[in-house]
Amino acid sequence: MATAREPATIPSSPPTPAPVRAPVPGAGIRIDGVSLTFHGTRTVHALDAIDLDIRPREVVALIGPNGCGKSTLLRVIGGLIAPDSGTVVLDGNPVTGPDPRVGLVFQEPRLLAWRSAERNVRFPMDLAGWPEDRQAARAEDLLGLVGLREFAKAKPSTLSGGTRQRVSIARALALEPGVLLLDEPFSALDALTRERFNAELLRLWERTGTTIVLVTHSIPEAVFLADRVVVLSPRPGRVVAEVPVDLPRPRRVTDLDSAFVTSVAADVRRHLVDTTDDAIAMAEARIAVPPGTPPDAPRRHADTEPGTPAWFDPFRPEDEP
Repeated sequence: MATAREPATIPSSPPTPAPVRAPVPGAGIRIDGVSLTFHGTRTVHALDAIDLDIRPREVVALIGPNGCGKSTLLRVIGGLIAPDSGTVVLDGNPVTGPDPRVGLVFQEPRLLAWRSAERNVRFPMDLAGWPEDRQAARAEDLLGLVGLREFAKAKPSTLSGGTRQRVSIARALALEPGVLLLDEPFSALDALTRERFNAELLRLWERTGTTIVLVTHSIPEAVFLADRVVVLSPRPGRVVAEVPVDLPRPRRVTDLDSAFVTSVAADVRRHLVDTTDDAIAMAEARIAVPPGTPPDAPRRHADTEPGTPAWFDPFRPEDEP
């Protein structure tokens, strides 16, 4: 099978850096008592009484076992799924359907194969009825922001997976949303590339000022990116812990090796272990805490190192119990 590749064409002159724009404050999000049950061949109680406040410009990571409703919660925030009960409010305005104030990036780029990178970025603007000149200027700005201005005319089939995901992020930012929802956007990348993309995501966040809600299965990634890590229980998803991350910004990839990140990651993992009766996870937790350790002492999980995945299986489909 042929592998995706970058275009071989080399631009005749270095790309012009994207103009520096003053960050625009992102939207605040209030999630109040959100519950949701799916009814089909079987009944799945996905979310149960979720309460969560997210401040403007805050980066929040959602983490929890497969099937706990993380992706479902993102879609409720984005207005793609209506909850059975409860409300989602963005900057004082209820979310009642798909909302241009929200950009969503999926696990797969989901680009239109017949459109160039530029035309993919322009697609939301087409739907919104923007004039051609405004679309062109905005697309050029966004492609410069994600470092892809020289690939504007390239089709998705000629781009690598990581580059396609950059186009997808640029497209999600097209209508200047106040909230950016990211559903494991870098899960298909190798570890080193993923770390680099995480650093680039933070650079984009600093430039755009967008509120970010991120789903991930990587505890170190959640700690590195977020101001707060929200831990969800097994299905039905409930908020069982909110772990603050007081790591100064700007952050660098080398911070992943710091004792602080390891300590916070261990705290997140402890809450994950506390949400299940899985015997192996509980045994690991007991091993990680030496005998005689005070109950409130910081815990360090024996396997918590940068790049180590959570104990649950990240490849199991969300709807599988």
